[in-house]
Formats: sequence, structure tokens, C-alpha cells
Amino acid sequence: MTLLKEPDFGTPERPGPATVSVEVDGLAVTVPEGTSVMRAAAQAGVEIPKLCATDSLEAFGSCRLCVVEIDGRRGTPASCTTPCADGMKVSTQTPKVEKLRQGVMELYISDHPLDCLTCPANGDCELQDMAGVVGLRQVRYGYEGENHLDAEKDTSNPYFDFDPAKCIACSRCVRACGEVQGTFALTIEGRGFDSKVSPGAGETFMDSECVSCGACVQACPTSTLQERSVVELGMPTRSVVTTCAYCGVGCSFKAELRGDELVRMVPYKDGGANEGHSCVKGRFAFGYATHPDRRLKPMVRDRITDPWREVEWDEAIGTVARRMREIQDRHGSSAIGGITSSRCTNEEVYVVQKMVRAAFGNNNVDTCARVCHSPTGYGLKQTFGESAGTQDFRSVAEADVIMVIGANPTDGHPVFASRMKRRLREGAELIVVDPRRIDLVRSPHIEARHHLQLRPSTNVAVVNAMAHVVVTEGLVDRSFVDARCEGFDEWTEFIARPENSPEAVEEITGVPAAELRAAARLYAEAPNGAIYYGLGVTEHSQGSTMVMGMANLAMACGNIGRDGVGVNPLRGQNNVQGSCDMGSFPHELPGYRHVSDDAVRTVFENLWGGTLLAEPGLRIPNMFDAAIDGTFRGLFVHGEDIAQSDPNLGHVTAALEAMELVVVQDLFLNETAKFAHVFLPGASFLEKDGTFTNAERRINRVRAVMKPKTGKHEWQIVSEIATAMGYEMSYDHPGQIMDEIASVTPTFTGVSFDLLDKLGSVQWPCNEEAPEGTPVMHVDEFVRGKGKFVVTSYVPTNERSTRRFPLVLTTGRILSQYNVGAQTRRTGNVAWHPEDVLELHPHDAEVRGINDGDMVTLASRVGQTTLRAELSDRMPTGVVYTTFHHPVTGANVVTTENSDWATNCPEYKVTAVQVALARPDRQSDTEAAGNDLVTVVD
Repeated sequence: MTLLKEPDFGTPERPGPATVSVEVDGLAVTVPEGTSVMRAAAQAGVEIPKLCATDSLEAFGSCRLCVVEIDGRRGTPASCTTPCADGMKVSTQTPKVEKLRQGVMELYISDHPLDCLTCPANGDCELQDMAGVVGLRQVRYGYEGENHLDAEKDTSNPYFDFDPAKCIACSRCVRACGEVQGTFALTIEGRGFDSKVSPGAGETFMDSECVSCGACVQACPTSTLQERSVVELGMPTRSVVTTCAYCGVGCSFKAELRGDELVRMVPYKDGGANEGHSCVKGRFAFGYATHPDRRLKPMVRDRITDPWREVEWDEAIGTVARRMREIQDRHGSSAIGGITSSRCTNEEVYVVQKMVRAAFGNNNVDTCARVCHSPTGYGLKQTFGESAGTQDFRSVAEADVIMVIGANPTDGHPVFASRMKRRLREGAELIVVDPRRIDLVRSPHIEARHHLQLRPSTNVAVVNAMAHVVVTEGLVDRSFVDARCEGFDEWTEFIARPENSPEAVEEITGVPAAELRAAARLYAEAPNGAIYYGLGVTEHSQGSTMVMGMANLAMACGNIGRDGVGVNPLRGQNNVQGSCDMGSFPHELPGYRHVSDDAVRTVFENLWGGTLLAEPGLRIPNMFDAAIDGTFRGLFVHGEDIAQSDPNLGHVTAALEAMELVVVQDLFLNETAKFAHVFLPGASFLEKDGTFTNAERRINRVRAVMKPKTGKHEWQIVSEIATAMGYEMSYDHPGQIMDEIASVTPTFTGVSFDLLDKLGSVQWPCNEEAPEGTPVMHVDEFVRGKGKFVVTSYVPTNERSTRRFPLVLTTGRILSQYNVGAQTRRTGNVAWHPEDVLELHPHDAEVRGINDGDMVTLASRVGQTTLRAELSDRMPTGVVYTTFHHPVTGANVVTTENSDWATNCPEYKVTAVQVALARPDRQSDTEAAGNDLVTVVD
């Protein structure tokens, strides 16, 4: 494929029907009202020269290169800032216009380095292109006078350089930082000839508030802001459109290559989820795919104390199949199982669960969604009838009040956060429900109307109190409830009880009653109120109850079934939604259909050729318990690092040590691989062909940029293991796997690679009723028919602070790192986050004699670890916070086995802990833990 160049119409598209007719250089074109002359000309096939204009930003009108003449108007207006009028006649190439453009361009070039042949942007520079377009042949002013050619270059950022000598002060980078990203880190400093782009008052890019999303780099028309990869490798020559493998936003990118070497990832303007925007991870942090730590050969060993021995694929696959069968012969057919990956494609996940059910002969399959969003599946299934979010991301542009609960979008889902911030800048109100003061509470041009800083574990009490206000103050949308819901009377009787009032729960939650009442009224009275939530909702002992509580609140206010409303989970990993869709839970086959349903099971039995068990298998926690008990002996772990990501790691590692066979398939020898007997090297997303499903149910194509470095596709490896175990499973292409998925999964009936290649992406359900997908769910009726109100009693968690453990630990993520950090720690992103730190309130630090930067011991009833303290007032006193991106810290050593009552999702967000200054010997032990060596025997 050649290098894909997307058209740039100069200014953004305007909504509405095409009703305004204009003539550009004799060519007729009809456009929506408010369309610029520049965009109309581009749609008519006439390209007007431009430098400060691009269609991702509002018109600015500073470069004066786009001037035109318009019949009946004086002067030469800028086409980017001039809206079309009906009957307008525009001339873009008159002698007067040409002379003006040449003069403008001459001034730009007079203060620009003449190094085009050696410039890394040569051939991809708009200034260079425009000089040719306007026919510039000479510069009369010379270079002897004052200029900016000796301005010092800023090389502080690990991914791009800023060369002010090449800056033309077009402001595109500044506007992109504000309009697209919403960080407002850049500004134009000085006036007139002294104008220059600045990331802060005397700061470098690295020291500024820049979040390295790449919007400025993409907007820059010269090589002022340039990726280092382009400088080092040269301009790319071909591109492949694929999907990011980080968070659940599911951004589309053009992977741009030079030969077989990836040069850069450029956000794709036609990407349904991101529409041309990106974050630092997706844009720049792809180097892990070629990191020297990657293992490309299968490895085996008899015992976990033995060194690894590299083998060929046949031996590795044969070893897995033989030893799994041997375990079943000795311990029974249910003694083995598998864990699917939320980082792998739908097609890969599907074949893993199929292998477990058809080749292993049991339902012992689970997924990492167990430990993050399984309460979402349960709670939304009970209330709405479908285990997924209700809206597309574009919907937030219609929201009037946005409630963010237990989520930190600017760090965890930054591209969606930029959409949200854009809407907030336009006037939408924001409610944040979080124990921690996240950036959204107050940041440039954004301030939450209400921050309900609740105590960890009291989510349900807060949402019940909000619903109490709605019911008792007459704010219920009765027409919606009466027409579309059931169970309302029983729920109303419960929710209206005095014990659910804001005043009654204030002592429990710590949220002032007046503040909670005001927030509830704001949400209920909004024309469109939208809820977005994250793991701060689900990772609780009442995670499922809270999801149902939010659904109750949304239904009571009529905030379901149209743009701008909904209950929307922000999924953590790139394919959490897809891994659930594909049947990764032990009680559900693909499409969330229970294994006990005879009719459903018959469909799969006929297709797969065998008998399937009607009883659910083991969940991940059950697998661990059974392993320690001696009844579960073999585990296939596909692309998950359970020895770092799961709670109570002492229990997890004890379970892994007790097993006879642990098989790990991954890119790197992770923490789980320390307990593995077989290591199967995996493929990076750049080597995959298939699909991911993001948090908005959008199915995106993942296209291989290069062949698998291991020599095998992951779906192929799994199929060969199943075949070696006696169950024939074979595919020629992942498109065949998707066809099989579509044949047995009602919500995927219309999905195929051909459809996705044609439309770009679709949101399930995609079937005969919705052949191009479903952006908004539950429009006319709920999937289950009537939306169901469920009584959601608040039950305090068993995990409570004590005299021994007086503090409460809650956990989260940071922008630059991803999940357990296996990928991002092997990129330049470590420049921002080289270690996990413990944030604690200055008061809590003072009483313990802790200063900022001290090494401290974090201990709970199940374990302890050591990390660096960072004093912060983001949390209230009594609450501490850390991330879990670095295995040397092992934050999940201290999290407990407490879990959600319905789904066993761990209560990561509430752990009773104590913090103390670390002993010097403990500090050195922690540092040494990060220096494990791996010996490979050939």
C-alpha cells in the first residue's frame, strides 16, 4: 500500500443540509450554511494555498496566503474565515491574488532556513509545497538582517523535537493543543516579529504541561515539531490503517512505514472513535513491539526452577497438548483451564475459549474482565438486558450534564477525555464522583460544578441518595418510566426511605448533604444527562450493585435511548469489551448466552462437533483456590500477567506454584512467566490481523503492518494446540474466524471483514435490523423489553480500616503507563513515570514522620511492599493512592481477596493499610527485585 494522504479541506465541516450555492472559478458547489469559502472550493476540486488553516481546527486567518477575490466585495478576504453566501462568485487565481500570495510567501521564506534537501520534512512540508504552488522564485529581502535562524532547539521530549528556527508562527500547534487536546499547554509568546511558540514561561516541552498527545506535531506545517523517528529513519513511504492496542477508546491509526520499518503512528481522521486525535501511548509508544526483551522462540522447562530451553514450535505445542492430557488423565477433565486476553483480537479470544470448551472439554475459561468490568456485564444485563455501554463517543457532544464516577478519563482514556472537555468548554456542566481530586475537577477552561469526594466503598450510598432526591423532589421522568420500565413502584418505596436521604448518608459517605442534593438536581433537571464510569465503580464489593444503581438513576430521569445521555463504562484495555463478547466467562458462550441454555448449546455443538457441558466452569479466583487444594493442575494464560495484575499476589503465586503445568503466551517474560513451564511467544498488534471491540461497542479492524516475528499467528498456535489434543481446529485466515463468530452470535450476525473494510467500523448489534451497526442502544425499547428497576441496598464492605491498618488504599492509572506496564515501560514513556509512587495527604505524612520522596512501607493484612512517598492533597486524609504499572513495586501484593458479591471482581479500590518509613534493608530488597535475570539454554 502506498502512503495514505487524507484530504484537508482547510476548515471544519458544518452540520446541516447543503443549501448554499456558490461558484468557485466557474465551478458550482452547494454546501451547508456556515461553510467557509476555502472548504467549498476544496469540495469543488479547487485547492486554495494555505498555511495556518487545517480542517481539524477552526479558521484563524493569520497567514494571509488563502486570499481570494469575490464579486461585489472590496479587497481580498481570507477564504478560511469568509463564510459562503448564496450566489457568491469566487475567483482564486487572479493576478492580484497571485501577487499578494507571492509577497506573503517571500516574507515567510526570508526568515526560514534554506535546508530543504537535508530537512527531515523534505517532501512532507507544507511551507515547501506552498512556495511551489504560489510560484515563488526569489527572496528579495536577503538573510543579513534580524532573524530567528539561530534559535535554540528543544530536544527535551523523548519523541519529538521543537526547532523554533523553522517556526512560522502560524499558531496551528497552539490551537491544536487547545481545541483538539484541551490542555492549553502552548501559547504564542511576544508580539510582531518577536512572536514565538512557547510551552510555558521559560520551560521546555518536557517541563511544561504538555501531555505529548502529538496534536501539535500533526498540526505543524513545517518541521518545527518533528518526530525523532522521522529524523532517524526518514520519511515513510507506505501506510496501513490499523487500531491502537492500548486503552478501550480504540483509536484508528495510519501505521506509516519505510520499507518494513515502522516510522510513526499517525491518528486516522476517519477513525470513528478518535477522528484524528491520539494520546502519547498510541501516538508514540509503539517501540515495545521491537524491543530486545521480546521473546521470539518458544521455550520449555520441566520445573520452574530450571533454566528455559528454546525449542521449535512443534515441540512446544506438542508439550502443551501432551502434558494437559496427562493432567486430565490423572486429575479429571476439569483439572485444566484457560484465561483469555483483553489485549488480543476477538478472533484470538474466540479460538481460546473454543479450545477450552471443545478441546479441554470443560467451561474453565475466564478473562481479565473478571477483575475489572465483570460487574458492568452483570449490572447492565439485569437492568437493560445487554452487557455493554449505551452510547457512541460522539454522543457526549450532546450532553448537558456529564457525571464522571470512579473514572479518570484524562489519564485512562485521554482521547475520549478531549471530546468531553470540548463539550464542557462549550457549556456542559460536570459532576465528578471520586475520592481523589482528578484533573477534571479543575484544569484549564474546565471546572466541575460539583466534586462529590466520597469515602472509598460508599458509591452505592451516594447513588441511592441521588436517586432519593430525584424521587422525593418530583424529578422523575414519569412518561419515560411508565412507558418503558418495570419494577418502579417497588424501587421507589425502597429509595424514598429516610435512610437513603443525603442527610442520612452524609456520615457514611463524607459528602455534604447539600452538595449531593444540588448534584442530583443538576443531573435530573438536565435536558440530557450522561454517566461515564470506570473501575472506581466496578472494583468494589458492591460493584454490580453500583452499576444497577446508576442504571436506576438514569432510567428514573429518562436518560437512556438518545444522544447525549446513557450509562457508559470506560473500558480499561483495548479489547475488554470484545473478550467478554466472545464468550470468555465460564458461564457464558459468545453473545452472553448462558451455557445452561439447551438451544444455545445445541447451536455450538452442531458447529463445533461435540458435546458441551451445561454447568459453568471455574472463575479465576476459583481456579486459584482449586489449585492450592490440588484439584486444578493446568492453566493456559493468554496475554495476561496475573502474577502482577490480580489481587493478593501471595495467594496467586501460591496457586501458580502448585500447578503441574502453566503455559504463558505473551510478548515478554512477565511476572507470570516466572511460574510457567511453557512459554509461547506472542505477536504484537503490529503483526495481528483481526478486530478489537472498544468501549462503545465499535468493532475496528486490526491490520498487520508486518509478518509475525515469531513465525506464527496466535490464533494459529491455539488451533494447533487444540488439534494436538485431539480436537481438529483449523483456519486459513482470521476472516474465517469472524465469519464463524457471526454465524453463532446474534449481535455480530452482519459483521465481516468485508463490511468493516467498507464502512471502517461498526458498533454491535450489527444484524438485519441494523446492517450498519447501532451507535445508540435502547432507543425505542430496552433489549430486555422493559428496563428493570432493581433495589440496591447499601452494604458496607468487610474491608475496613482498623487501629493496625488505619488508612484506606485506592488504586488507579496514569497517562503515560498502561496496565501492568509491560508495553509502556519498554518505551520512552518511562521519562514521565519511572516508578509507582504512593500519594498521601500531608497530614497523614506528618503524623508518621514522612517527607516527600521518602521510601515507605505500604502494608495490609495480606502483604507489604515498598515505594516512594509523594505528598498530595488530591486525597482526603485517611486515603492513600498508588498505581500498579511497575512489577518491582507490586502494588497488588497488598490488595485483598475481597470481591464483588455477584461476579468476584476484586475490591482493588478499598484496602485497609498502614504506611511507615521503610527500613534501609527493605529499600534495597525492593530495588533488587527488579533485577531478575533469565537464563536460556539452547
